[in-house]
Amino acid sequence: MAESTSAPRASTVGGARVEHRITVPPAVSMVELLGLRDEVLRAIEAGFTGVDIHVRGNEVSLAGPAGDVALVARLVDELVEMALSGTPLTPDVVSRTVEMLANGVVGRPADVLSFNILSSRGRTIRPKTAGQKDYVDAIDRHTVTFGIGPAGTGKTYLAMAKAVQALQARQVNRIVLTRPAVEAGERLGFLPGTLNDKIDPYLRPLYDALHDMIDPESIPRLIEAGTIEVAPLAYMRGRTLNDSFIILDEAQNTSTEQMKMFLTRLGFGSKVVVTGDVTQVDLPAATASGLRTVESVLADVDDVEFCRLTSSDVVRHRLVSDIIDAYARWDRS
Repeated sequence: MAESTSAPRASTVGGARVEHRITVPPAVSMVELLGLRDEVLRAIEAGFTGVDIHVRGNEVSLAGPAGDVALVARLVDELVEMALSGTPLTPDVVSRTVEMLANGVVGRPADVLSFNILSSRGRTIRPKTAGQKDYVDAIDRHTVTFGIGPAGTGKTYLAMAKAVQALQARQVNRIVLTRPAVEAGERLGFLPGTLNDKIDPYLRPLYDALHDMIDPESIPRLIEAGTIEVAPLAYMRGRTLNDSFIILDEAQNTSTEQMKMFLTRLGFGSKVVVTGDVTQVDLPAATASGLRTVESVLADVDDVEFCRLTSSDVVRHRLVSDIIDAYARWDRS
């Protein structure tokens, strides 16, 4: 942890100013802490224009309004902890750390952004927000977890990473990925090709996530062996899935009956994650969404957890979060 010292400075217009010095431990490379071509340092300066930041050797000096200086000092402390854990520091990490500190998130940002779920193909998958970390922790603690939230919050991607992690650790024998092919409906017969060809577009997002986490050349072999199964929800009926990590994606497009059917496939030694966005239901108007009703049905059932992700958990382009908030305001008006 960085060592900090501070001293008051003369008051100025706009509030009291203070000076604060942080000594970075020798175990942390200043090049790593400040970023390639000082991109991390520039990101901090851009976010706190009222704070003068100077770096000399392994000492960081801050001067400015007391509140801003205190926040920058905490930010640097968190970045030092991340650097010690081997977490790459980027302007995006700075932005997410500042957001968590400013919002008073319980716990340390370093604990969130340094938490490794899965390392695969030269990259490490980590939660990027406190909400995502809570979601991942819930999957570890509970047999059935619901991840409910808007697009871009990592609901499916993180669940997939936990599934691959469980398979690699031999906690389960197979991964079962499923989603309803609602859009196909009766029009399925008009699409060209075999049944698999017709269904494949609705399962493609699941395949795309798999390709990020498993060697693409090994996926056909794992599917052929039954270690990984990707299938429409209708294929789950009548089965009992033991020793499996089961993910139901786009669950807002299940009916109440389909949700019950899916949840009762749970067998011994298995874990279930259900993901969906209740604001994007594609079912006919007369059909109730199983994801909208399931929380009231299972409210008193043990070992079932509901995690709600929000626009603050979006990890796509910044505009995605703004668009989600804009639609939420429009729905309320």
